[in-house]
Amino acid sequence: MAVPARDQVARVVRPDPDVSEAAQELRARPAEERTQEASAPSETETAKPKSALRRKILTGVGVLAAVGAIYFGVHYMLVGRYMISTDDAYVRANNTTMGAKIAGHISKILPGDNTRVGAGNIVFRIDEGDYRLALESAQAKVATQEATIARIDRQATAQQSAVDQAQSQLVSAEAATKRAQADFARQEELSSKGFASKATFDVSQAGRDQAVAAVQGAQATLAAAQAQVDVIKAQKAEAEGQLQELRAALAKAIRDLAFTEVRAPVDGIFSNRMVNVGDYVQPGQRLANVVPLDDVYIDANYKETQLGRLKPGQPVSITVDAVSGCTIKGVVDSLAPASGSVFTLLPPDNATGNFTKVVQRVPVRIRVPFSVARENLLRPGMSVVTTINTKPEPDGVDPIAAR
Repeated sequence: MAVPARDQVARVVRPDPDVSEAAQELRARPAEERTQEASAPSETETAKPKSALRRKILTGVGVLAAVGAIYFGVHYMLVGRYMISTDDAYVRANNTTMGAKIAGHISKILPGDNTRVGAGNIVFRIDEGDYRLALESAQAKVATQEATIARIDRQATAQQSAVDQAQSQLVSAEAATKRAQADFARQEELSSKGFASKATFDVSQAGRDQAVAAVQGAQATLAAAQAQVDVIKAQKAEAEGQLQELRAALAKAIRDLAFTEVRAPVDGIFSNRMVNVGDYVQPGQRLANVVPLDDVYIDANYKETQLGRLKPGQPVSITVDAVSGCTIKGVVDSLAPASGSVFTLLPPDNATGNFTKVVQRVPVRIRVPFSVARENLLRPGMSVVTTINTKPEPDGVDPIAAR
């Protein structure tokens, strides 16, 4: 139905209030906003692509999480469950403490602090004046005693000649006795028959008695000479004993003089010096330390609940705190026979007082390859993290090569 012309004119002259307000507001906006509003999509249209993107992201995260869980699960079943690790592990070395064996003043210190020394190298010198004089005195006493023994030997030789002389005199006296007895027997027979005078008989009898007395005197002289030989032998034995004592004193003097040079007992680093030149030291006094860095090892304190699977020969991965990114291959050397608390000065006694169970730790000795130790990267006292592979015959690990 056609609208009358008069109504159309009226609408133009007086527009609808609602329509006119909306149109006026639209006309009041800037042209750019009207253009953007006309071109912007609706909320329904923008929600659809956002939901799809979110689903893709969540799906990707879920896949990655599943792959990671599978990887870590497989790694744990194949490797992780065999690994036993602890950070209660430290580098150790058999440090040698150098001490003085004699008293004296330090005259010289040869190596510098924290420098390498070899076994047998002289580290300290102690003033040797008094000890050299003692050595010379001991040598002189030994020489004197040796001369005394030589004199006694000559006396023994002379006395043996006296013994031989006394023996000869005894033989001569015995021969004279036989002749005198024979003469006395003839004179006695002649005197009994009246053919010899009384004076001749008395002379023969006196000659016999003198010969007997001469034999007795020769025997006494021989016995005295032989006794003197025994005395000289005893004197020689005494002198030889004194010579042994003097030689022992000489050996001690030689050792004391040698001890004026304090030598390094092992190869290592000279450190922790406690004396200076001119200091007076006493026997047994601590002078310094020598640390054998080429022979370091690791003591790892594992819990007692972890010891069931540990045994010597198992490979170990060692991470050093001081050297980031460095992993060292080692091998289990031995397990301590007791926990650390047993070797303390006052071991715990759980039979008295209240009891609280505490998991104990047992030291495990780990050997470091010599090729790594001689690089001197490991210093005693350093903290390390050790991981022992308890898998039977682990793939790719040779415990012999790890040594």
